[in-house]
Amino acid sequence: MNETRLCTIEQIEQFLNGCTQIEFTKSGDDSERYEHISRVLKRFDYPRQGKREKGVLLRYLQVTSGYSRAQVTRLVTQWFTNRLAAVPLVKRYCAPAAPFARKYTPPDIELLAEMDKANEDVCGSAIAHLLKRAYSVYGDMRYKRLSMLSVSHIYNLRKSAGYRALRIIFTKTNPVCNAIGSRKAPRPDGKAGFVRIDTVHQGDLDGVKGVYHITCVDEVCQWQVEACVQGISEAFLLPVLELIIEQFPFVIAGFHSDNGSEYINGPVARILEKLRIEQTKSRSRKSNDNALAESKNASVVRKHMGYEHIPQQYAKPINAFYQETFNPWLNFHLPCMYATETISPKGKIIKRYKDEDVKTPLECLAQLRKKGLATLQQGITIEALEAQAKSKTDLAAAQEMQLAKSKLFASFIKPKRRA
Repeated sequence: MNETRLCTIEQIEQFLNGCTQIEFTKSGDDSERYEHISRVLKRFDYPRQGKREKGVLLRYLQVTSGYSRAQVTRLVTQWFTNRLAAVPLVKRYCAPAAPFARKYTPPDIELLAEMDKANEDVCGSAIAHLLKRAYSVYGDMRYKRLSMLSVSHIYNLRKSAGYRALRIIFTKTNPVCNAIGSRKAPRPDGKAGFVRIDTVHQGDLDGVKGVYHITCVDEVCQWQVEACVQGISEAFLLPVLELIIEQFPFVIAGFHSDNGSEYINGPVARILEKLRIEQTKSRSRKSNDNALAESKNASVVRKHMGYEHIPQQYAKPINAFYQETFNPWLNFHLPCMYATETISPKGKIIKRYKDEDVKTPLECLAQLRKKGLATLQQGITIEALEAQAKSKTDLAAAQEMQLAKSKLFASFIKPKRRA
């Protein structure tokens, strides 16, 4: 780079302001860049400049050299100290000409790894004793240095890269071959009818199982249905699953879950096949495939039902509370955040949540219906749903839900903990 035309601080400022969109890359070795830094500092008489001018020069050197601001500051300090020398900046650090010899060599590490493997990684004291016996009792000269190995240094050597390369073997998780459901993330393309489902356990207490909450939410309009069952076996889950599907006012086209056996099984697959619903399941190592349902577990289920143990016998009253009060409040009166997606210049999808995009699931469903992106079930209209929502104010519906929840929790008889 020919910088002889940059003669004043003002010209350097203009240069920096004009190259904000230009990305400089490192070129040459450190000695060339050191020479460039020394030349600039000397030409502009850096020690006589004011604070502002020094800042401009530091920023210029940072851009043109490729060093960080901290590194440039250290080099300028070194230059100022040695500015009268013939070569003010010299790279002082390098590998030592005669480094310390390692006391324990790679063959020693191999012997330690062999001893650990044969004895299934017993404690360091036991391994140290075995190493001493190998040399002093059995006369194996290979263990001469290792016989003097301290217990603490055994643990240090076990952490070394050479030892870990000999002992640690990484194996990939073997995939479970299950033909039920397609392993992919559903693509609703802005249409309602692609639901996500997940299960939340209310915990155990002294071996007594708690209830299971089922969260089923539409990916686009966030219409949500909550249910509760005593267990996740077929006898409890299948009737409730059919009830959940019936509570959605629109036609279900996709059913997505994680790889749990409560949903990836033959009976559930037959129900979905009968209703012509595509079944998909999360991909391995793709934790966001079912993120919406899992986030609703935290923001809805855990927020209202808590974490404390609830015995299984209360699954029916909880389910009745969900159907009669809680689900209508969720979908008619509780606003949700809806993301606006944009694509960055690098092709990354960026989601932004704007205040004007806050609406209830019913309001979102009505908008999708106008755009032809939602197919309602037979006999259900948006007008009827809106009339049901307007029968109560948002405040009255919330207060009614809180009162019903309080009565529900008051009916629980919690088992006493064992002493």
